[in-house]
Amino acid sequence: MNLSAPTVAPLPPAEAPPVGELFAELTAGLAGGDDLEALLQRFLEPVLRLSGAKAGAVRVLSDDGTRMRLVGSIGLPQHLLAAEREVDRHCGVCGRAADEGLPAWTDDLQPCMKRGTGEFFGHGFDRLMAVPLSHRDQVLGIYNLLFEPAAPPRPDIAAVLRSVGELLGLALHHARLEREQLLAAVLHERQMLANEVHDAVAQTLVYMKMRLPLLHDALLQHDDARALKYHGDLRQAVSDAHASLREILTHFRTRMDPKGLQHALRELQAGYLDRHGIRLIIDNHAAQLNLSVEQEVQVFHIVQEALANVARHSRAGEAHVAVERIGGELRVVIEDDGAGLPAAGVRGAGAAAEGSHFGLEIMRERAQRLGGTLALQARDGGGTRVCLSIPIAAAGRPVAS
Repeated sequence: MNLSAPTVAPLPPAEAPPVGELFAELTAGLAGGDDLEALLQRFLEPVLRLSGAKAGAVRVLSDDGTRMRLVGSIGLPQHLLAAEREVDRHCGVCGRAADEGLPAWTDDLQPCMKRGTGEFFGHGFDRLMAVPLSHRDQVLGIYNLLFEPAAPPRPDIAAVLRSVGELLGLALHHARLEREQLLAAVLHERQMLANEVHDAVAQTLVYMKMRLPLLHDALLQHDDARALKYHGDLRQAVSDAHASLREILTHFRTRMDPKGLQHALRELQAGYLDRHGIRLIIDNHAAQLNLSVEQEVQVFHIVQEALANVARHSRAGEAHVAVERIGGELRVVIEDDGAGLPAAGVRGAGAAAEGSHFGLEIMRERAQRLGGTLALQARDGGGTRVCLSIPIAAAGRPVAS
């Protein structure tokens, strides 16, 4: 709500709207998805007519619950709006209504007069009612109703005002939930983007970093054949990284082999020895995986990251991937015969291990999204073993993204 918008003059005498009509219009406005602060302002006028008040304002509590922010008014002068733009949650009668969760009435406007210089509250309006906008005992906002010298609204009118406050409090509650859900979705999308960049680009950059010293040595030794080979490897890696980035920017997803997970694993196997000098064996004992496309993408990225860690850290001569069904699970095991886990664990082994730990966390998140688990342990006889287990019951169902 734009607080700089001009306020209107105090309301002239008019017949109050029928209560049923007011609730019907209010319910329609909430169901129609109107802007909430605009809705609060729009219903301030019928609330004033219903109560007999001559001016009023509507406030919402800050997210931390410590302040009340003015979002709309009728009949208040501009100089008073500036003073009342934001006040403490426990201020005066508004604070009492917020603390008790009940409409509050006062004819002592001294706290308001101090903030407003007394020029307005001292002329014509000397009584104030605060109606909480609440939901399940949680106050989310306040209606201020200003009266000329008069008695408080009748009990039946006060009960209607309280009901209106509860209905608008429910709307405020839903709006806050929607905002929180939107924030969670944005954070999730950011995490997913980080995962995709890591899987699609970071591994290629590490491979290029490993190739550059080899190219440098070949050039110093005037070994043209090796230099040309490493140059070709780097050129292909740059092309792959560029294509992956374009794919992420266009579709927010790295490429997945259109022929499916098993074909993608065979393609990964075909270039692994040449790229990393490590022999890769893939044993697939589950001919029909029956996974959705999203599930295949997640499984492939887990295997891809595990094998990237083997290439970066293990100093292995051979790696092995086994895919099989065991009971009610689909199990994928990635093993190598390398140096094994660092003595201090993944967290305490320097920059390389920190990168590996980040990749491991992404792998575990992907496993959780599949409804499965991922375990990292030392392999009998030396090396490392990564085991991914997915419930068969989850196969064929879309994975939440």
